Amino acid sequence: MSARPRVRTFRRDDRDQLTDLVNSHLSAVVPGARLSVNSVLGSLERQPDEHVVDPWVVERATFVVESRHRVVGAAHLHRFTAGPEASDDYRDAGLVQWLLLTPPDDEDPEQSAEARAAADALTAACHAQLAAWQVRVAYADGQLPFAGVYGVPEQWPHVREALERAGFRPGEHAETVLLAPTSALPRAVPVPDDVALRRTLGPGGGVRFTAHRGTETAAYVELDTTLGRAERQAATGGTAELVDLAPGPGADDALLAGVLAEARAWLELAGVHRVLVGTDATDHEEIAQLRAWGFRELTTVSRGWRLERSNVVR
Repeated sequence: MSARPRVRTFRRDDRDQLTDLVNSHLSAVVPGARLSVNSVLGSLERQPDEHVVDPWVVERATFVVESRHRVVGAAHLHRFTAGPEASDDYRDAGLVQWLLLTPPDDEDPEQSAEARAAADALTAACHAQLAAWQVRVAYADGQLPFAGVYGVPEQWPHVREALERAGFRPGEHAETVLLAPTSALPRAVPVPDDVALRRTLGPGGGVRFTAHRGTETAAYVELDTTLGRAERQAATGGTAELVDLAPGPGADDALLAGVLAEARAWLELAGVHRVLVGTDATDHEEIAQLRAWGFRELTTVSRGWRLERSNVVR
């Protein structure tokens, strides 16, 4: 006999099962990625890394769905302020920050039916919460508190299908996430005599490596190395994110490789073993260049998920 799913508000004693659910979804996208229980619980209260958007959140809700006395899915929702401080897109909006589900097993019809029923019960609860908040527009994402995991990754087809059944549709934008072992980055590439390499704190808070020609910036890369907090360590060691890479006038691939080589030496001293980067999935030239520098593709994520207007209840 199929079990009936039960949706309820998250309780603190769900924390271990929720963390297992988070980590199973993480590790399908980024090898070895995992979060501690405390990190998962903290992310339900606030997102300190989201300096712009997080202050606009005025209410949060977290639901779990149980089947056979086990948590088989969870969702975390945000309601944004209707005040003028929020941007037009976020003002008076609702967001399914993430939706995590046990995938159906198509070789086990009973389990498959139960998994889909649980998914639909959970998305129905999300609909009800968005309606209770009377939001102007509703979005969905899959952003977990680990670099490189956002949107709806292609490794989560069960999440995509559940969102589509619930009336959400993806936007046109997609991004490709790539990863490189630090050891695969360019090594000791010589730069021209008229170029000076400098390391500074970047405006985004990362470490910026810049190639200067006189007073002009020839090229730079910026890395966020703060991802390696203990609760965010991957099994293989520290991870950094390449947050900006910009060639200046007259810069070529060799000069950028020289800047990356300088960054590599710094990362090795810092004990950072891998670097993540996200880029436009349609920018094939940049993806090819990143591959040449040692990066490999992890996933392509669909972004801009939005509830069709006919399904938004006010």
